[in-house]
Amino acid sequence: MIAEIEQTTLGSLISKQRKYFNSGATLSYEFRLQQLKKLKQAIRSNEEAIFNALKRDLNKHEFESYGTEVGIVYEELNFAIKHLKKWMKPVRPSTPMALFPSSSYIHKDPLGCVLIIAPWNYPFQLLINPLIGAIAGGNCTILKPSELAPATAVIIEKIIRETFGPEYVATVQGDGAQVIPDMMNNHRFDLVFFTGSIPVGYAIAEMAAKKLTPVILELGGKSPCIVDKEVDLNNAAKRIVWGKFTNAGQTCVAPDYLMVHHSRKQELIELIKKYITEFYTDSPSQGDYGSIINNRRFDTLKKYLDQGNIICGGQTNEEKLYISPTLIENVSMDSPLMNDEIFGPILPIFEFHSYDETFELIKQNPNPLAFYLFTKNKATEQLYINKLPFGGGCINNTLIHLGNPKVPFGGVGNSGIGNYHGKFSFDAFTRMKSVLKTQTWFDSGIQYAPFKDKLKMLRMFLRY
Repeated sequence: MIAEIEQTTLGSLISKQRKYFNSGATLSYEFRLQQLKKLKQAIRSNEEAIFNALKRDLNKHEFESYGTEVGIVYEELNFAIKHLKKWMKPVRPSTPMALFPSSSYIHKDPLGCVLIIAPWNYPFQLLINPLIGAIAGGNCTILKPSELAPATAVIIEKIIRETFGPEYVATVQGDGAQVIPDMMNNHRFDLVFFTGSIPVGYAIAEMAAKKLTPVILELGGKSPCIVDKEVDLNNAAKRIVWGKFTNAGQTCVAPDYLMVHHSRKQELIELIKKYITEFYTDSPSQGDYGSIINNRRFDTLKKYLDQGNIICGGQTNEEKLYISPTLIENVSMDSPLMNDEIFGPILPIFEFHSYDETFELIKQNPNPLAFYLFTKNKATEQLYINKLPFGGGCINNTLIHLGNPKVPFGGVGNSGIGNYHGKFSFDAFTRMKSVLKTQTWFDSGIQYAPFKDKLKMLRMFLRY
């Protein structure tokens, strides 16, 4: 049954989802597989509309929309469809001899009714990818798209409404500052999955804690990029430009600031300038380059331009919500530019003489969501991997660690709680339930009183 969600009160909607989940309808492998396939077909049928919506919201080129939004969702769907049966099978770990004749099993249970809250920067992918995990895990789901990407929110609601009944998956629209507290303070979810800023993540966690609701928080922070002296500088420049200025820098794992060995700094800057022009032309506003999401973000980013010396870019156009790819140096560590997550096409550049300098700078904004290192030196690579806490990252590349569904994506400390992608999405939306099964054909009786003369035998099984 498909009904108009607008005519259903939020409380009634959540109650219907709880009733549907409790009916057991979502539990079987066949049901979950069918829903994943339906979702894939619905996206395929609405591809053009999705591209158009992303163009209106963020001025994304169709290539970028497919590569960073729709294509990644297809990858996740295909991976889940292929491996779902294996994921759902109970795991049989070994059992201690002291528990003979018993066998142990770990079952993966759905959590129940979950809430997924998406940001505006990748408004399609960052809502639908977690939904794949929720469906694979056997849950009912309420989706909250970002109202700051309204065209994408509308097409998502259309896809969900035409594909699933609201008692199973539903979309709730509106101002997140009002809708989300209303949902979380007045109703209990079995998981809240949030992608967005650190301050809002704190608020989500606080509301969830009042009802002992578990959360997964995919946040952000200031992700450093380091270019060593032993490096393929040409490839580094290309990949930094791509990683930083994709989606006009509005990417939670974009390089937030750049640290380059002093001996390579000027050469790297010239190569970055070269590739900015090569990728986006002399007039990026006319090329394959995105726009800033809204006037509020535009104003914030524009203020950052006064906090250092611009060495490339710096052009703005408020009417087009355009800020050119910008390199900036001589930035104070006390400035907002180096204390806020930039989330835009502005790249501060610092030089370093020793690796200790880079660690000291990173310590000012610890636990980044992503970390990028360009080097040919394996010892340098291991130094940073072993010493620096970060969510995930790349050696000699940027961003692409998100593209492998076989590795988890998530933050650490201030950059997030929990992870997902591939099987990790399935794990995120399920809970482990352990079961021990004992045969009845034998009973040693060692655990029963009286215990006289049994301690020696017990020590054989439970050694110190």
